Amino acid sequence: MWLLGLPWALALLVSVASSGPSADAPDPESIFADLSAEELRAVRTFLMGRPELGLSPSQGGPLAKNSLFLVELLPPKKRSALRFLEHGGPRPRREARAIVFFGAQAEPNVTELAVGPLPRPSSYRLLAFKGGRAVPFSARPMTRLEYELLHEALVAAMAPLEPLLLEATGFGFQNCSERCLTFSDIAPRGLGPGERRTWLVIQRFVEGYFLHPAGLEVLLDHRDPDPRRWAVRQLWYNGRYFGSVRELAESHARGTLPLARLPEPPARHLFSSYEPRGRFASGTPTDVHGAKVCEPQGRRYRLRGNRLEYGGWSLAFRLRSSAGLQLFDVRFGGERVAYELSVQEAIAFYGGHSPAAMQTKYMDAGWAMGASSYELARGVDCPETATFLDAYHLLDADGPVRFRHALCVFELPMGVPLRRHFDNDFQGGFHFYAGLEGRALVLRTTSTVYNYDYIWDFLLYPNGVLEAKVHATGYIHATFYTPEGRRYGSRVHSHLLGNIHTHLVHYKVDLDVAGSGNSFETMDIRFENISNPWSAGARVWGEQGRGGTGTRCPWADPTPCPRYHLAVTRRHENEPSSSSIYTQNDPWDPPVTFENFIRDNETIEDQDLVAWVTVGFLHVPHAEDIPNTATPGNAVGFFLRPFNFFNEDPSVASRAPLIVRPLDPPACSRLEIQRWTPPSAGACVHPEPFSYNGTYRQV
Repeated sequence: MWLLGLPWALALLVSVASSGPSADAPDPESIFADLSAEELRAVRTFLMGRPELGLSPSQGGPLAKNSLFLVELLPPKKRSALRFLEHGGPRPRREARAIVFFGAQAEPNVTELAVGPLPRPSSYRLLAFKGGRAVPFSARPMTRLEYELLHEALVAAMAPLEPLLLEATGFGFQNCSERCLTFSDIAPRGLGPGERRTWLVIQRFVEGYFLHPAGLEVLLDHRDPDPRRWAVRQLWYNGRYFGSVRELAESHARGTLPLARLPEPPARHLFSSYEPRGRFASGTPTDVHGAKVCEPQGRRYRLRGNRLEYGGWSLAFRLRSSAGLQLFDVRFGGERVAYELSVQEAIAFYGGHSPAAMQTKYMDAGWAMGASSYELARGVDCPETATFLDAYHLLDADGPVRFRHALCVFELPMGVPLRRHFDNDFQGGFHFYAGLEGRALVLRTTSTVYNYDYIWDFLLYPNGVLEAKVHATGYIHATFYTPEGRRYGSRVHSHLLGNIHTHLVHYKVDLDVAGSGNSFETMDIRFENISNPWSAGARVWGEQGRGGTGTRCPWADPTPCPRYHLAVTRRHENEPSSSSIYTQNDPWDPPVTFENFIRDNETIEDQDLVAWVTVGFLHVPHAEDIPNTATPGNAVGFFLRPFNFFNEDPSVASRAPLIVRPLDPPACSRLEIQRWTPPSAGACVHPEPFSYNGTYRQV
């Protein structure tokens, strides 16, 4: 059996794609590969040429148009994939998922299509959500065009406030080429279905502008497809609400408005920048390179297209534009243990005194967090030794966009042994010492969703353990400081409030342990008080394990809102994801509601099961989050661990252990050292040969 840190084991840490192989590539795992640039272009060309769709280019033109928003791989159905992978069945039809915004019609909506076969598409069909739910036009994600129009509308609306803004901040909106103001937008965009009213946080456009709110927040209604009908509905300035731009401007003109004057930002060493400032008290040199990862005998993993092999592991991977990393056909020792392991959603719920802060409930799949996979820096984001891979996305664009070095793969020394033992002879020496160095293979990408950066890792260990992990870093989502805001966060700078928030991340784990027919079991531990069998009248306290079955729902509300760490459901093809890119802008009535996955109360014994895992942490921002939140202490994840699946630790197959035995105990002056790797690791590590003593003597 495999534990999912409950059964693989769920242990919470509380504290691709390149261009991809073509459709006729020989590697079977290529059925899971992301679409190549050529395939993305072919899908767009085919759909743009269909007169009944009436598609216009994504960029430019009006909002009220039909346009192609997203194209990505539509994974094959599991039954077809397994028939091909295991039984020599036909290769599954390769298809794309295409999202079309139909805005140029009486009843605007969002429609999803399956397009194929690739690489030369010739037909399409409708893709329906469970229950046949339609996607309203108001639930669509934001586009570059809508942001451009939003900025134009905001600049025009703020004209009467230019004197106020220049006096208070030294920055403005009008005819601006430098010393400009900008904005960050908040979601959900309203308080009920069909709304598209967004609170905009006005900020000074300097490096790290997320930490430079101007004290002004604006509610702009942009539901109508015609931007000429957009309007400012409300404003908040320095703790006070105003019903119109005119009301706020007149208050300033009368001199009755308490003005929040911001200091002039310095030309250098701005607090929101990465420029070095100050010194470590210890005098540690930081202007030289520190420790590095090296591969003294070359790479020990194999990467072929989207197939990755390391030790006993093999898997296929892809980087979905919509939601990020997705693993398929995960095997250890040639036996499948999971059909799919994927990121589903990342949520951040905020509290605050200002309207923007109290409204913020970010659901990052709605911002296409998979397509926010910008270039990884060699030597910082990944070791210099890593293999870097490009990704291609077609999202809100008129052709494929190459994201250079969007993923990386590398072997990582863990800095702690996988296992070790010093066998003491209790006479100042030892019987033997043995240890196996700890290493793991890391598959990594990042999502920079505006202010926040998520670092997504899957780690493969040689003992059959897989770890899913995410680090949170980047700029905190901060608002303007007011005394009332202290209830909802910390004052992290003179005019800046770091708002309290909760990070929650959701994963899908489709375990196939010794086949697809699995059951779910938990183990509870309790103390028992029993009679001591070898001492009459004495009592012994011990621990007793109890097994049980059951499931709880981590995404039980349509937002979706997490309640529990783990839910287990029957697998269904029409339940591929627990969230969608539409939930952010319509959390009240989304097309995907996870609670519906568990309402049917199906049996989960000897069935094809999916474990839905939620991990997260509470973040109370503090001054040390300036300029950015640091990764230590801000990481969560879970482990998949084998539990009585093997006869012994499978890492015994590694030829990397070290064994030291004394030849003359208890003197231990002559040692036998057993290694199965070269005596020297190479020039990138300590040049002296290995030595060991092992004795402990009185001096």
